[in-house]
Amino acid sequence: MNVRAIRAIVRKDLSVVLQSKAVLLPIVIVPLVMLLVLPVLASFAPHLINLPGASDLTGMLERMPEPFAARFVGLTEEQTIVTLLLVYLFAPMYLIVPLMVASVIAADAFAGEKERRTLEALLYTPTTDAELLVGKLLVGFVPAMAVAWGGFLVYAVVANAAAWSVMGQIFFPTVMWWVLALWVAPAVAAVGLGATVLVSARVNTFQEAYQIGGAVVLPIVLLIVGQAAGVVVLSTAVVAALGAAFWVVAAALLTFGARRFRRGELLARS
Repeated sequence: MNVRAIRAIVRKDLSVVLQSKAVLLPIVIVPLVMLLVLPVLASFAPHLINLPGASDLTGMLERMPEPFAARFVGLTEEQTIVTLLLVYLFAPMYLIVPLMVASVIAADAFAGEKERRTLEALLYTPTTDAELLVGKLLVGFVPAMAVAWGGFLVYAVVANAAAWSVMGQIFFPTVMWWVLALWVAPAVAAVGLGATVLVSARVNTFQEAYQIGGAVVLPIVLLIVGQAAGVVVLSTAVVAALGAAFWVVAAALLTFGARRFRRGELLARS
């Protein structure tokens, strides 16, 4: 496999991403909201306990299984709310970041090239199908992980700083979050890449590819809803198992995509 050819594809696509507002804006705005704005807002939650509807958080904790509720023993009501929000309820939302970044860039990988009418020239370059596919996958995976891991560090700093007046100590990240960032986030990005590249290679516009490929966010949404309803209780073991499941799905999608990928078919559709 020609590493130089793969590197050239990645460099070219990344330069296009940096020049495209349709691709760049979601990559910047969504992580900022998820990893900067939300933890700051969560730090104000303890001061809003007496407002209507604020009791829903403590009521949610009461509906949780006893082993989960035991994790909050010894914490004040304010500390409980902050920990519930920043450590547990926001955890699935963090996974939206690598999934979204990978999906947006992957949607542009082929469908965007078709719109710009640059795909045919790329397909005629002296690269193998495998090199072309790997290059397209890496151009989505590398930025997704850079944003996810960079965002994880930002979230940790902001969460500890914003909640210091309530917690009085550094409480984040927990072991569960380390597993989430290092094990689950790459798997989620790989799932997004596998699904979106398959779609992107078969439609003709970036918006079509992004909208259809965006369906892969549904499992994350279900996880968020399930945890809020008390059906799913996140722990280190659950998060590790969740990551394994995502890796299995990612491997299946990428294997299927690699077997189906033929540049001749792309030329016929372009």
